[in-house]
Amino acid sequence: MKRTALFAALAALLLIITVSLPSASNALPAAQAEDKTVQLTVYNQDLALVSETRAVALETGLNEVVYSDVAALIDPTSVSFRSLTDPDGTAVLEQNFEYDLVGSAKLLQKYIDQVIVVQTQDSQTYSGTLLSATDNIILQGEDGAVTMLSQEQIRNIDFPALPEGLLTRPSLVWLVDAQQAGEHNTAVTYLTNGIGWRADYVLLLDEESTAFDLNGWVTLDNRSGASYEDAMLKLVAGDINVVSEPKYARDMMVAEAMAAPAPAVEQREFFEYHLYQITRPVTVKDNQTKQIEFVTAQDVPVTKFYVYDGAAGYSGYGYGPVSDAGYGAQTGNSDVTVMLEFRTDDASNLETQLPAGRVRLYQEDIDGNALLVGEDQIDHTPKNETVRLTVGNAFDIKGERVQTEYKPLGDSGAQESFRITLRNHKDEPVEVRVVETLYRWTEWTMLSETLDGKPVEHNQLSSQQVEWLVPVPAGGEAVLEYEVQYRWK
Repeated sequence: MKRTALFAALAALLLIITVSLPSASNALPAAQAEDKTVQLTVYNQDLALVSETRAVALETGLNEVVYSDVAALIDPTSVSFRSLTDPDGTAVLEQNFEYDLVGSAKLLQKYIDQVIVVQTQDSQTYSGTLLSATDNIILQGEDGAVTMLSQEQIRNIDFPALPEGLLTRPSLVWLVDAQQAGEHNTAVTYLTNGIGWRADYVLLLDEESTAFDLNGWVTLDNRSGASYEDAMLKLVAGDINVVSEPKYARDMMVAEAMAAPAPAVEQREFFEYHLYQITRPVTVKDNQTKQIEFVTAQDVPVTKFYVYDGAAGYSGYGYGPVSDAGYGAQTGNSDVTVMLEFRTDDASNLETQLPAGRVRLYQEDIDGNALLVGEDQIDHTPKNETVRLTVGNAFDIKGERVQTEYKPLGDSGAQESFRITLRNHKDEPVEVRVVETLYRWTEWTMLSETLDGKPVEHNQLSSQQVEWLVPVPAGGEAVLEYEVQYRWK
């Protein structure tokens, strides 16, 4: 039987057809797996585990089972197939992943050296043996004459029956030996790339920046090449170890954002990770971005504070002491960072774990409209932890860091002094956390430290970092000075 496809250009040619089941032997009975139920477990790392059950009618002896509608980015080495009806009497002898799908280029290549019929836009008909279809179609007639047709000339092509081995959808094909005839309930699991999820948070600050309301959304992105209808969806938060393997590269369309109605989400611990299970079936279409709300909280207390790190990005002694006097001396950094801090505990109305994701921060203006004030990323955060968010740089607060002295102590160390000036252009006083990284060497001693000429003490944040809490008056400035001594011998 001939099948005809109309197309305006050869590059757009695509035949939609019913595929005969590919077979290792034409004598084998062929079975199509249908009526599936799906469980979909998605990880943070562009990876998903697909678990399906389908009914398959098998005959006694060898059968060929075609399992279609699998993900195009499947890892064939991860596939597991078993009969739930007769697990001991059913065995898989061979498995193939068939992805040589019907398309204009593949279809034409299958008909090289075969006779096809081409009709052109001017209603001319050409019949002949197809010699080439790389750029233009080249036909050789029965009289030996050769005709070349450009893709712009072609209106439609008549082909003989579909060649063996072409499929319309990616499929797994098994050679199954069954001892029990009849309908088998089968279970199939496999891993696929092209599906991932992340958390997206919307945080709405009150006018005083002392509390916020939170909405957390699961953002699921499916580019695996398959759709999952009414799937039981589980999401694993955590970084599992996976072995890198070559991936099947496929071009994917841009996903279309869709927001689903908010279902109930169950949270629980699983191994060393956290698992989120959607309590109703969810359809995840191919090339779709779906959002599902999974956490809400109101009136979460938050603290806003300012940080000046004049030497941000400078660290040291990876290979020994840093004796270069100019290292980190004049950084030119005047930005004071605005940060927010809150707890994931019961006292904060937020006793929950927060998967890694992006946080968007909004605050209501005087007209009631919420405006974006900043974005940040958070890592996987368990309960009873402190979360810090970087909002942006303060417009009305500036810092200046100047090296006032550097004195080598022979070859055994050095002494270094800095003056840090903070200027506050606001109509209200602020407190700025001044962070300094003592990057020249591990052994250091603070010789002196003053704030506006008066003694002050630092807080040690780590073996390498110290911090001062510096009050800055409205419309004024504050000057912090310190001297540190390093010993590397």
